[in-house]
Amino acid sequence: MTQQASAAHPAPGRRPELVPDPGVEVARIAAVRRYDILDTPPDGAFDRVAAMAARLFDVPMATVTIVDTDRIWFKAAHGLEGVKEIGRDPGLCGSAILRDDALVIPDTLRDPVAADNPLVAGEMGVRFYAAAPITTPDGHRLGTVNVLDTKPRSITENDTATLADLAAIVLDEMELRLSALRALRNEQERREAERAAREQAEKDKTAIAAFASTLQRTLLPPALPVVPGLELACHYHTASVHDVGGDFYDVFPVDGGRWAFFLGDVCGKGPEAATVTALARHTLRAAAQIDPEPVTVLSALNTALLSDVTAGSRFCTALFGLLAPQEAGGFTVTVATGGHPPAYHLRPDDSGAVWVKAVRPKGGMLVGAFPQARFAQATFSLAPGEGLFLYTDGLTEAHTTQDAMLGEDGLTGFLHQRTGPVTAASLVGDAVTLLASLPEGAGDDVALLALSVSDAETAPDAGVAASAHTTAAPDFGQE
Repeated sequence: MTQQASAAHPAPGRRPELVPDPGVEVARIAAVRRYDILDTPPDGAFDRVAAMAARLFDVPMATVTIVDTDRIWFKAAHGLEGVKEIGRDPGLCGSAILRDDALVIPDTLRDPVAADNPLVAGEMGVRFYAAAPITTPDGHRLGTVNVLDTKPRSITENDTATLADLAAIVLDEMELRLSALRALRNEQERREAERAAREQAEKDKTAIAAFASTLQRTLLPPALPVVPGLELACHYHTASVHDVGGDFYDVFPVDGGRWAFFLGDVCGKGPEAATVTALARHTLRAAAQIDPEPVTVLSALNTALLSDVTAGSRFCTALFGLLAPQEAGGFTVTVATGGHPPAYHLRPDDSGAVWVKAVRPKGGMLVGAFPQARFAQATFSLAPGEGLFLYTDGLTEAHTTQDAMLGEDGLTGFLHQRTGPVTAASLVGDAVTLLASLPEGAGDDVALLALSVSDAETAPDAGVAASAHTTAAPDFGQE
């Protein structure tokens, strides 16, 4: 006898009654729960085992049962239609699971434990009972395979061995079912984990995009100022909502009624580029308040980028300009370059086309790359009806075909072919339309800044108009 049960001392001639060991019973019930078979729908495999047992033993009834804490549940019941479960005590199956070998009761009425069982004492009138335990590999007896008859009988040792084989078949089916359940659960858990991961990734993606957009907005002026006698327009587009771009621009007042403007592009993207962008904007504004001479301002930025540890080894390109109002209308413009693509000076010509000149001071070096960097500047007049167009290289590097970029020549030709007045708003609007017409749009960040002096003939009452436009700006892009 195993440690699963102990025998009470019976009276002479009585079958010993086994008492479950409490600790072993707790472990057995846990094993029953592990197989997750209680109260499951009928299963053809178990029904066939019960039918086979009835045929092999030539009995009217055969069952496959699972013993729960307080009930005997029938997984299969051949010849016992309508019976789904009975109480565990007094029990036939409840006694059978406490034994190492098969339990055989030739005449139930002569067995004091079996005599009170509902199948024996009730309408069924069971007089013969034999059962083999369904035993797991780790020794837990989950239930029994049973054969029952309405008349007393006896069976041979070969018969009990056959009954044990049927119990082993039932266990094999339960193991297969358990493996299938585990595989299904693992697949469900994997899918759930993937779904949760996708949802979290979408949340992270949205959060990153919101963070990048918010950070980007802090690096740009909320709106362009209104400059007397000047029209301003800008546009900003980031190639990805998940990366902070390195392009920047601003327009602000300096001394004596003059105004300063700049546009630049920091090498790289992300938080590091954002740090340099913030440093560049702050430095350019602060330096211009001390001395707005464009070359001097770019030199101050060069020193700041090289000396600030947060900038690392990053550098930028930049155009810095100074606007001085002229008494007769228009502005004197001084523009210094630090390795940046040229600005374009535009005015209508007599033929109805647009005269375009690249403002390209010779000698301007990258800002923040070399301690002794030199910067160059040029001065010209921006008269009524004329405009100045500044951009970052995301515009000229946009592809017109798979293998060709717009380039400076393409941009020059586009500006030259424009029709209509040269205004800041129309220059920026036409450039945005151009980008939208390209097969892949802008593959990099694009910042646009345009300035124009209103023609007195187009605004006779106002003389020289003052306005500022944030044309489609800032547009923080899409993936």
